Amino acid sequence: MWGEIEPPVKTQPSLCERESEDDVKLPEPMILTRRCDMTFTPADAPQPRPDAQVTSPVSCVSAAESVCVNDMVEAIAKSGSPVKSQQIGEAELSPKERREELLQQYRSRPLVFLERYHALLKPQNLSAFAHVCSDPRVQHYSKVIQRRAAACTNRTRVRNQRYAALRALQREGQYFSEEQMRMREPLLYEQYIGQYLTDEEVLERSQEAMQGDAQAEPGGAAGGLAHLLLNSYQEHLIQNRLQEEQEREDGAQEEEEEDEEDDDDTVQQEAGEPTREEKALLREEFISQMHQRFLDGKDKDFNYSEVDENPDYDNLDIVSRDAGGDTDTPVDVRREEERRQCETGIVTPRQKESHSVLTSMCCEICRDKAASPVSSSR
Repeated sequence: MWGEIEPPVKTQPSLCERESEDDVKLPEPMILTRRCDMTFTPADAPQPRPDAQVTSPVSCVSAAESVCVNDMVEAIAKSGSPVKSQQIGEAELSPKERREELLQQYRSRPLVFLERYHALLKPQNLSAFAHVCSDPRVQHYSKVIQRRAAACTNRTRVRNQRYAALRALQREGQYFSEEQMRMREPLLYEQYIGQYLTDEEVLERSQEAMQGDAQAEPGGAAGGLAHLLLNSYQEHLIQNRLQEEQEREDGAQEEEEEDEEDDDDTVQQEAGEPTREEKALLREEFISQMHQRFLDGKDKDFNYSEVDENPDYDNLDIVSRDAGGDTDTPVDVRREEERRQCETGIVTPRQKESHSVLTSMCCEICRDKAASPVSSSR
């Protein structure tokens, strides 16, 4: 009807009006709390019970990598490396205490642990640091450890190849003959063997050298004369080289003596004539040192590229067969003894026996070294 007032029509709010209304009606504020495990939860979330066991990320990692961590800690504990600062006179840590200290350091500060002990770690230990692998320091030391392991593997391969070549040269009998070794290292030969030879033994050595050359290249009387001249020339070269090396050795010894103060309490040992057993021990020591020089790549006239780059020497069955199935060769055992002596200061009975003979009867240098502990004890 006319005159009736219709109710107002409610219009739909525009988009801008909706947004303004939403801005006005804000939700209740959510208070966030930060826990030690880097996760965020609302304030009204149920709190854990006081007696509930809370597991930290480090403990989770250590539980998952318990075998790796235990192996790593055990290796470091046995290495003898210091794990804790101690006062003078303080008792040494027991193996159990060392392991506990290392484990505590790893759990509390894994990055510092890696930085401190990375020189003792192997690539298989790196999984213990997987929970911090994103850190640049972890990535750096991981590369260092892997490069060192690769270099060690390469050195082992080269050494095995050279050892196989050494056994082959031993079978041939020429390269490691006494005369050939004397030509390569005349001073070393003179110190260990030559100075104790009698005139008859020197003559016998020369005759054996001539007979060996004659059998290698028979040529009748003319060949015998040629070998005689060649042997004389080689002997002349050996004597000249021996004199040069001896002069250098004497010069170095004089410089050492000038640097040291004179001491009246210094006792000089007199060298006597060694027995047959002692001569045999000195000869064995000389041969062992010549083998070691070959393995270390110190034979200047030998072409090591023919061995190090030769795949024929990669077969380790050669080493096992020639060594009779015993991989602990005399040279390897000697290097292991020397390594243990450097790390622990303990001298094996074999080293004591060899050292006593060398210091008393080998040469003036050995006698001076034997007397030096007396002079340093003043």
